[in-house]
Amino acid sequence: MNNRLRIYCTGVGGQGTLTATNLLAKTALMNGIPVVAGEVHGMAQRGGVVESVVLLGGWKAPKLAFGEADCMLAFEPLEALRGLPYLAKGGTIVASSDPLPPLSVSLGAKAYPSMQEISQTLNKYADKVYLLPIRTLGKENGSIQSGNTLLLAAACLLNILPFTVESLEKAIQTFLPEKLHASNLASIARAKTALKEQGFLS
Repeated sequence: MNNRLRIYCTGVGGQGTLTATNLLAKTALMNGIPVVAGEVHGMAQRGGVVESVVLLGGWKAPKLAFGEADCMLAFEPLEALRGLPYLAKGGTIVASSDPLPPLSVSLGAKAYPSMQEISQTLNKYADKVYLLPIRTLGKENGSIQSGNTLLLAAACLLNILPFTVESLEKAIQTFLPEKLHASNLASIARAKTALKEQGFLS
């Protein structure tokens, strides 16, 4: 694990992307890791693109140019595809494989690419790609949004993030409302099994 890490986070409005990003930043701070975070672009309304950066390990400003992100955390697969310009050469992607189509697709104006197409493109540009059905698994744990925590936990278990799942558990109990504890802690527990099911952990 490397404490000096540039992370690009992306998703869509209404799915809890910024909450997950804030949880990531606060977990790092709890572990004594300097954090600089900022919103690249955000749409408050449901379905709008949400992008943010979390820079760990002593960066001066929350700025991330194209080709600089060591890691992308994508809470929606199409947004992972759109976020590829930010990824550095040899970068890593942890992303949802559960589509949340934008309004243009829902209205029939545009077509949503297949997951096979998305996966092939992501693997073409990233050194490592981990795709997990986080919305499906979150729903199984009592909250679709808790799948975002599963994605963070997966990144911890894969040694991408510089802290443990135990630290993430503590952050959930410290910073999230008590009514959200059960589903999010269940998603953390589910992360290891999900990685094994997808062949990412032995």
